[in-house]
Amino acid sequence: MPAGPVSRMIGHLASGEVAKSLKESSVLCLPMGSIEQHGPHLPLNTDCVIAEALTRRIVARWGDEHDLWQLPLVPVGLSREHAWAPGTVSLTVSGMTAYLRDLGSEIGRSLPARNLLIINGHGGNRGILEALMRELYGDFHLNTATIHLGAMMSPDTGADIPEIHAGKNESSVMLVLAPELVRRDALAALKAPPRGEALRTLVLDPAASFPWSSDDPRLSASGVMGDARGASAAHGEIIVARVVEGAGAIIQRLKDNAGRRTAEKKA
Repeated sequence: MPAGPVSRMIGHLASGEVAKSLKESSVLCLPMGSIEQHGPHLPLNTDCVIAEALTRRIVARWGDEHDLWQLPLVPVGLSREHAWAPGTVSLTVSGMTAYLRDLGSEIGRSLPARNLLIINGHGGNRGILEALMRELYGDFHLNTATIHLGAMMSPDTGADIPEIHAGKNESSVMLVLAPELVRRDALAALKAPPRGEALRTLVLDPAASFPWSSDDPRLSASGVMGDARGASAAHGEIIVARVVEGAGAIIQRLKDNAGRRTAEKKA
């Protein structure tokens, strides 16, 4: 990287530094979040905070090795499952599709990099991203992969109460990344969550999908899907380290895909 740029943030570059700093093989990292209820103890922008902060740590860890560059945060996603709660803001499916297609078109037009790593902080964005990644590649020639932070932070362990939303894992990560935003009194006052059978059948079953809502008492208590009462910064540090290190293999697979597609074009 030439002398001059302050960091690996795209927004910190001057216009004349773009062509000198980025190459076709550079990887653009796009954090995506949401504005939605996260129980009484976490802020509405929890997914934004986590996505942006973990993207920053991933870029710091892997940036020089893989030539990573951080794009500005996409702050609003698909959050209709939390629409019952004051403060939740959601795009429509058509609105988010148009936004991401426009963003992909502009990235392809304005930047030389052709690798895009989306760091998704909100589980509700997953379905549309899986569909749109094919369009981003086919229509705008962006070799794309998505890291789904929720799944990385809370892999399904078969526990009686799965961690899905504002539970122990997400709350612990917030105690590391933005402890000043965690309402500790409200965290301590949380009640026991419902058992996890409904979470597994209505939310996690890979064979069936339902339009569930986080105010369903079968799924959550106070909008929390999981058990946040055991949250701690120590647990959060373990999760953060696991996510940042695990991102390296995903970045490598993204670059391997780029190499395969280049070879196919030449064949």
